[in-house]
Amino acid sequence: MQHWILDTQSNPLTNWLEAFPTAVLIKSAADIAATGESGIIWCRAGAADASLAEVVGSGFPVVLMSDEPDEQLTLLALSMGASGCCNSRAAPEVLSQIALVVGNGGLWVGQSLLQKLVAGSGRVLAARPAQGGADALLSQLSERELQVARLVAAGESNKEIAGRLDISERTVKAHLTAIFAKLGLRDRLQLSVTVNGISLAGNS
Repeated sequence: MQHWILDTQSNPLTNWLEAFPTAVLIKSAADIAATGESGIIWCRAGAADASLAEVVGSGFPVVLMSDEPDEQLTLLALSMGASGCCNSRAAPEVLSQIALVVGNGGLWVGQSLLQKLVAGSGRVLAARPAQGGADALLSQLSERELQVARLVAAGESNKEIAGRLDISERTVKAHLTAIFAKLGLRDRLQLSVTVNGISLAGNS
């Protein structure tokens, strides 16, 4: 997967190079070369920077990077068509995880914002009539996968889930991969909404 970093500075940060050694530093969307492969644009810009609006129409997923990201900025980025928002100084392993989520069509948001979005979705789902097939959907999961799914829906991180279930974080990630495949989901947000929606429907 190709990575483009849109930044006004000439030298990319060290954490970017560690996460994406072959990333290409660009000054505008016009600098994106047609490679014929999938890719992600990492846009280091302010909340109202015109460059974000420019690159979201490129056909590639875009992640806004900010030195001081917050929930308001993340929501603004998502409303403009970005696939997520993160700290520009995030650790390389975090950037790699973001790339995996966004590259598979998911959205990347902070933990606190995720919990708020899940809670908001739950209220909407609670007002809807129950939909058939919900139990059948969850029945595809093993007992352990169902435990992991419910903890994700509760807003817990992989580390917290690992500690609660006395398993490794690698095992949690493996369970999540299996869960996403079985349920046809792309990311934690979709899983949270799905699990919370099923639970609410079952209690209505």
